[in-house]
Amino acid sequence: MSYLDNNATTKVAPEVCDVILDCLKKDYGNPSSLHKLGQASANLLAEARERVASSINAYPDEIIFVGSGSEANNLCIKGFCDFHADKRKHIITSSIEHPSVLEVYRVLEAKGFEVTYLPVNTEGFIALDEIEKAIRPDTFLVSLMHANNEIGTIQPIEKISQMCRRQNVIFHTDAVQSFLKVPLDVQKIPIDLASFSGHKIHGPKGIGFVYKRRGLSITSQVNGGGQEMKLRAGTENLAFILGLAKAIGIFDIKKDVMQMRKLQSHAIDKLLSMPNIRLNGPKDLVKRICNNINISVSHVEGEFLLEQLSQSNIFVSTGSACSSKSTKVSPVLRAINCPPEYIHGNIRISLSRYTTMKDVNNFIKEFERIVSGKGNGLNITIYGN
Repeated sequence: MSYLDNNATTKVAPEVCDVILDCLKKDYGNPSSLHKLGQASANLLAEARERVASSINAYPDEIIFVGSGSEANNLCIKGFCDFHADKRKHIITSSIEHPSVLEVYRVLEAKGFEVTYLPVNTEGFIALDEIEKAIRPDTFLVSLMHANNEIGTIQPIEKISQMCRRQNVIFHTDAVQSFLKVPLDVQKIPIDLASFSGHKIHGPKGIGFVYKRRGLSITSQVNGGGQEMKLRAGTENLAFILGLAKAIGIFDIKKDVMQMRKLQSHAIDKLLSMPNIRLNGPKDLVKRICNNINISVSHVEGEFLLEQLSQSNIFVSTGSACSSKSTKVSPVLRAINCPPEYIHGNIRISLSRYTTMKDVNNFIKEFERIVSGKGNGLNITIYGN
């Protein structure tokens, strides 16, 4: 088996599984309880918060644990807009954000907020001067993802956040895909709000966190008890929080990123040596997240490629996993003006710290067999000819 769908989710690290199971067996006290078992859990929660905070050079009280990256985006955006609803009402975002951001803005537009959706160039980058021109006196939030989940484009958020700070505009970034793969220091980069998830870095599904800069006010989106600085009611999922902290601890940023970058470069070179293959997203890999490869084959359906690879136990995706069951054309590919002969034949190959050269070569060999139409009476699904 070659699992190459790590932008969708990652294998939970064995060490993380051990931590989670150990917590479920031994440390099952409620962190809000005053007895000894509860206080032991509270201490573990505090230690995990410190580890998570240190991964982005934040203060522990700037970290809010939530149930997913999507919930993190909702809390950041809705929470901020709800708190400041009686003030400015103009928001800036891009046309290639994650659905958990774009759907939030549709809800906010129905409530009277005005949203500007900035275009991107053919590699998925937003022009800095376009952001500056879009900022108005009533603009109070800019929300742009750090790294795109489909084509891997890394936006220059340091420059963008500095621009926002000069204009007195709050800056939020969805850092779910970039977390640990791209350096992020909130003391050096003036980010106000950021969203993160555990299952993209070999942690469990069902855990994420928000970074909220000290002094910034937002409104809770889950009402109830006073957990998470009164910003996310509900008993903390201690086992998964400890699993997230462990996943962060075992990720070797230098070694793991270097290995993924090596495999990425090798795979792209091999793929682009084949006819009728297009690389979607940045060609300069420094500007592309280290584990992402997104290609299109001319006049072939991406779903066909996915199904054929899956039959050989090679697992990739088409477009975003959050909308992969839809046969619609990817809005991201439309936004980057992917040529019509390529726009349907899209697959995303994404790597992890566990991906090997054998996995990549296995994929390349099988992919080449499929697109050349060889073997077992294979008939390629052609369109548009």
